[in-house]
Amino acid sequence: KSDSDTYTCDIGDAQSRAKLVVQEMPLLFKQELQNQEAKEGKQVKLSCELSKPGTPVRWMKGDTVLHASEKYEFKQHGTVAELVIRDVKPVDA
Repeated sequence: KSDSDTYTCDIGDAQSRAKLVVQEMPLLFKQELQNQEAKEGKQVKLSCELSKPGTPVRWMKGDTVLHASEKYEFKQHGTVAELVIRDVKPVDA
């Protein structure tokens, strides 16, 4: 977006101008979360792919925001956001 401006081609005796407007790419999911099954005591990884790298992600369980802990680990590599849930229990479903 910061590249939006008026650009000029100058040949000394004449100039040509054009305006460039860069539209922000909407934030979308390129790949949404997929349902998972896991055995009790194991770990599970949920991942989704975003349309824009570095987009801040907030993970939630129901209406509760999750925080990094021994139970939950968050990873983000470019456009891929991951949630690792360790030692899953029935209450994690």
